[in-house]
Amino acid sequence: MSKNQPKLVCRNVWKLFGSGAVEFFAGGRTSATPEEIAAVKLIAAVRAVDLAVNEGEIFVIMGLSGSGKSTLVRCLSRLVEPTAGEILFNGENLLAADEKRMIEIRRHQMGMVFQNFALLPHLSVLANVAFPLEVQGLERPAREARAKKMIELVGLAGKESFFPRELSGGQQQRVGIARSLAVEPELWFLDEPFSALDPLIRREMQDEFMRLQAVLKKTIVFITHDFDEAIRLADRIAIMKDGAIVQAGTPEDLVLNPATPYVAEFTRAVPKAKVVKVGSIMKPAPAGLNGAAVPVRATVAEAAPRFSAGAELLRVEDGEGRTAGALHRADVVELMMRG
Repeated sequence: MSKNQPKLVCRNVWKLFGSGAVEFFAGGRTSATPEEIAAVKLIAAVRAVDLAVNEGEIFVIMGLSGSGKSTLVRCLSRLVEPTAGEILFNGENLLAADEKRMIEIRRHQMGMVFQNFALLPHLSVLANVAFPLEVQGLERPAREARAKKMIELVGLAGKESFFPRELSGGQQQRVGIARSLAVEPELWFLDEPFSALDPLIRREMQDEFMRLQAVLKKTIVFITHDFDEAIRLADRIAIMKDGAIVQAGTPEDLVLNPATPYVAEFTRAVPKAKVVKVGSIMKPAPAGLNGAAVPVRATVAEAAPRFSAGAELLRVEDGEGRTAGALHRADVVELMMRG
């Protein structure tokens, strides 16, 4: 599968709660109005969701409390059973999979991290991280070796024998992340994993998350209600309201070109410099431009302090370290003055 080919696809996914929800969509029905749903005393938690998550990207689903984002992510793994629609994972329709097949997929191909750390208090860090491998039936030496590798990856080497009560909140969340990564998932679900943490620890965990993703390059569905967190982490964002996705796109798309008044209000207070990437406003580099460079994926806000020494332009480099263009002071100032 190529990097740009969807790993996960949703087609017209619905989740209705209430008696008769499945029957409501029987007989070939594919849509419903809010009035039709209310008339039969059902509640639509997820409405007509279409989305595609590409190989190796961080796809953030966000919205206010009650928007349906957590229900949707549970539908994607069938922890909550969708009422109608299609969910394709590597081309396989998960809604046609039996319970045994879904258990196999969750154990071997999906990782999940939730807001509550859900660590087993009577197990050590090592045993907590190795637990899903034990469920898989992996022999103890092999599972502990992989667990130690994951513990080191999240920066907790030396704490293998500690118990959850002996760790800080941020350390506990790192254990939860290590545990979900131990199965080496193809698809990684994170449902507001940092929202219970203090602001400083939350920022540290976001940094850690981005470091891990740079190493692992997982396909990630990340749930949050915090737009600052979303624009910092996401390749693309989908904004939900009343169970439906009202707009999906890059952080720049959403801030610069909101599709609805709701999205405009949602993104109104976000400074453009925090979301516009250097690559969007750079110009061709003049011959012989050398010196320190800013990454093409950095935001303008991250690059702006580099002009404090009086430089008029900076070299921009791509992910391979090659010169991709030049960032001009005047363009940065203009963008920041526009808010």
